[in-house]
Amino acid sequence: MIKIQNLHHRYPDGTYALRGIDLAISKGEFLLICGSNGSGKTTLLRIMSGLLKPSDGSISINGHNPVNNSRKVRQIVGMVFQDPDSQIVGETVREDVAFGPENLELPLKEINERVDWAIEKMGLQGLSEKPCYLLSGGEKRRLAIAGVMAMKPEVILFDEPFSHLDYPGIQEVLRYMIQLHQEGHTLVVTTHDVEKVICHVDRTAILQNGEIKASGSPESLVKELSRFGVRPPCYVLLGGEKISWLE
Repeated sequence: MIKIQNLHHRYPDGTYALRGIDLAISKGEFLLICGSNGSGKTTLLRIMSGLLKPSDGSISINGHNPVNNSRKVRQIVGMVFQDPDSQIVGETVREDVAFGPENLELPLKEINERVDWAIEKMGLQGLSEKPCYLLSGGEKRRLAIAGVMAMKPEVILFDEPFSHLDYPGIQEVLRYMIQLHQEGHTLVVTTHDVEKVICHVDRTAILQNGEIKASGSPESLVKELSRFGVRPPCYVLLGGEKISWLE
């Protein structure tokens, strides 16, 4: 589904954010990309979503190049940003969810159907007319996901989805992520805090200094994380069995 080959990205000041990234992501896969702050995780997601153009290399999303066909890629790929406030543009929950479908210039009937579906999907029915600024952190994150879902993407990218959330909020968002994966969506989540999600992913890739240092099953890499500046889950540090944050 997603094929990245020899991808490089340099910032205008010449600093390298990504160096020679090779990565293939299968349809329906739940991939965790972990790394310390500044390792290039957000930059990689922004290139996948078509928001940034790579300096060199190639990327293909279902056969489409985000550089040459960004509109088509934005219909396939949705991204949930680290800070939901930067993604929320509507006055109310319903207005915000409608923003994406409206920009696709869909018929009004289809826009309303998509908005109703996404609001119900993310459990926001009782909040549809609530002003966005009055939402809790977890509700804002769910709203950001609903806005993406209304675009009907096949791939959903999550950039540090648990940041600034309390324990109930983390559980709330994690449940919806797992549900989306079970329904067949391809999920890519980036984080420096693997504890909350690593029990549920299919594969883990470790990013350091803009390079993928390792990729494989979570079980095979979990004890190697500290070598790359990523804190291992508590169950590894304590020598116990893996445990989900939903237990």
